[in-house]
Amino acid sequence: QVTAKTAFLFILPQYNVSVPTADGELVQYHYGLKDLVTILFYIFIAIILHAVVQEYALDKINRRLHLSKVKHSKFNESGQLVAFHLTSVIWCLYVVVTEGYVSNPRSLWENYPHVYLPFQVKFFYLCQLAYWLHALPELYFQKVRKEEIPRQLQRIALYLVHIAGAYLLNLTRLGLILLLLQYLAEFFFHMAQLVCFTDENNEKLFNVWAVVFVVTRLFTLTLYILVIGFGLPRVENQTLDPEKGNFFSFLFNNILFRMSVLLLVCLFQASVMWRFIHFQLRRWREYWNEQSSRKRAAAGAKQQAKPLKRDSGYHENGVVKAENGTSPRTKKLKSP
Repeated sequence: QVTAKTAFLFILPQYNVSVPTADGELVQYHYGLKDLVTILFYIFIAIILHAVVQEYALDKINRRLHLSKVKHSKFNESGQLVAFHLTSVIWCLYVVVTEGYVSNPRSLWENYPHVYLPFQVKFFYLCQLAYWLHALPELYFQKVRKEEIPRQLQRIALYLVHIAGAYLLNLTRLGLILLLLQYLAEFFFHMAQLVCFTDENNEKLFNVWAVVFVVTRLFTLTLYILVIGFGLPRVENQTLDPEKGNFFSFLFNNILFRMSVLLLVCLFQASVMWRFIHFQLRRWREYWNEQSSRKRAAAGAKQQAKPLKRDSGYHENGVVKAENGTSPRTKKLKSP
């Protein structure tokens, strides 16, 4: 029994409480320091799953493609993220649908703070934190190049800050929707990268990703405005109460603070869109340069393939023969 209790501490989420409802009691969870032990256990699980995907899927494909070292590293990165994002999108979509967050958008801010979480919501957040923390030692295990490390560290840090912030500030419902939108766009991007490694001329998935990216950015901005601008200011409990998990809803009563937060959100989304537009312009420029170079090469090949004009008749022993085989009559020069 002692061993079982210790195992449950690592495997299952802790801090369960019975919350009374109209139908009886409902078991829900809140967070605490013991969550770090559970996250540590799932970090090791994530490392093992990472190795399985690498060994039994990505390495076999790499042997067939014969990619260079740079492309090999990017292929592995995109392959791992495709598997993770696809799993997370399906899981997150299932959670938000079964919990009713999609059918009832008001639930994103009603009864804030959302201190008590259903089992599947808490477990999802613990696994997400474990995955992005496992990505840190994977930088060493995968022997990532030094010039790639700052970019990957920045991405890992951004995900950890957003996921941990939503979890600790009791904004888990809003965080689930935002993660679903973000992971959906990232899935199409890395899937397009994989297809591009196998066929460089296939740009269709990049076009699909561009549409999905723009749509998800618009939904993300709309959610921020809806929750921050209209939802949280209407919460009944507007007092600062860290013990009950209410950290900052009282701040949104101040219109100056609310507008400042919305301005920061808009500026951040604008910077993301600017990088997206710059990426698309560079990609289209490279595509048209490649197409023009191919056209010039094809035109040069056609000019070289043009047949030379032949003289009437044919040559035999260095003498031009007429078509009937007789030698052409030499023209007599008149004597002066």
